[in-house]
Amino acid sequence: MDKILFTNWESIGRTFIIGVLSYIVLIILLRSSGKRTLSKMNAFDFVITIALGSTFANLILNKSVSLADGAVAFFTLIFLQYAITWLSVRSKRIKHLITSEPVLILYKGELQHRVIKKERITIEEINLSIRKKGISSLEEVDAIILETTGDFTVVPSIKTENTGVLDDVNNFPPGKNKSDK
Repeated sequence: MDKILFTNWESIGRTFIIGVLSYIVLIILLRSSGKRTLSKMNAFDFVITIALGSTFANLILNKSVSLADGAVAFFTLIFLQYAITWLSVRSKRIKHLITSEPVLILYKGELQHRVIKKERITIEEINLSIRKKGISSLEEVDAIILETTGDFTVVPSIKTENTGVLDDVNNFPPGKNKSDK
């Protein structure tokens, strides 16, 4: 029970110095790895972000972890994230391993109940996404897509037959398989 509130000034000084230095190292590595490292997150990006935070906390508070060890851990995580995203841009197989596909949850005012159940979405979440766009009825919406990041995209009106940006959306339009496109 001894030393719960205060250990010594050396411990506090180490925590401060390692905290500042590891923060600088992390910022340099994140800036050099590009914007994608902390972009809108899919599950893989989320795991990397949590791992970076955990490593940062461990480095600052665990007296047995050196700044060099922490810097190598940061570099390893950021390098892995960079390598996986680099590969995913070049290989559909890798991309499908680490990211989900966007999926259609509403089409022409009709909810896709099978998809909603599978994705564990509530009607309240759908209504919220529609209200955020200033729309008051499902019938006023042509499409809602659950994106790979978990965000909803509300498309009030599909005005053309050329729906290129919707080609990668699973089940768009409903009943049409990807092999039919």
